[in-house]
Amino acid sequence: MTSDVLLVGCGDLGAAVGLRLADRGHDVLALRRNATLVPPPLRGLSVDLTREVPALPDLEARYAVVALTARPRTEESYRATYVDGMRRALDALAATGTPPERALLVSSTAVHGSHDRPPLDDETTPPRPADGPGRMLLAAEELFHERLPTATVLRLSGLYGGSSTRLLDTVREGRVTDPHRWTNRIHREDAADAVVHLLTRPEAPERLYLGTDDEPAQLGDVAAYLAEQLGAPAPPSADPDQGHGKRLSNARLRATGWVPSRPSYREGYAGVG
Repeated sequence: MTSDVLLVGCGDLGAAVGLRLADRGHDVLALRRNATLVPPPLRGLSVDLTREVPALPDLEARYAVVALTARPRTEESYRATYVDGMRRALDALAATGTPPERALLVSSTAVHGSHDRPPLDDETTPPRPADGPGRMLLAAEELFHERLPTATVLRLSGLYGGSSTRLLDTVREGRVTDPHRWTNRIHREDAADAVVHLLTRPEAPERLYLGTDDEPAQLGDVAAYLAEQLGAPAPPSADPDQGHGKRLSNARLRATGWVPSRPSYREGYAGVG
């Protein structure tokens, strides 16, 4: 069987994207270090992209999605995965002789800088990564567009809605220490929907989108909502005058017709108690 989708990286988000595309009738070939972890009906191929260029038999990719995950969060790890690893995957894709109709790289809003009393950033805001991982993500975006000039980069804000309980545990244990920091998030289901939407909509997508929900929020406000849901002690209150971090706009992505099912943290965390 010939696959018409190449999925480079098949963690929680990549698998959700692949399963959505499979539901639409596509045959998905997913690259992962351990292919036994790739959920059916996706077809898995075991490959360590930090070390090798895979062979991609029976692939005529209509769509290509790069959704890699690097651990730990260091410059070296991010270079090995997002830059060198992605380059090897793109080399393998080029060797098939069939360029994809559409390709999308899942990047991160970590490439955006933080500010005191931050303005609302959008796709026209110059990136200003603050650390090595952020710089490697920006390098990966540049490489992706160099190799696939019509491709799309989707910068996602903080993903939530999976198995992680870190924020909930922080609130339960009364460990919220920076209530004034602005935060941005997107539910994993909405993030996967955004990827599939941009790949499959009739109109050609633009080169860059920010993937985030409708409402940037200070951490103290999010924590206060969660504390009420959990019956936990009230955290320190947020003060907009002391706000710092970044605030992100999803207006360009919204304009394509994508609508988040969890437009704010309230819907996303409803019922957690």
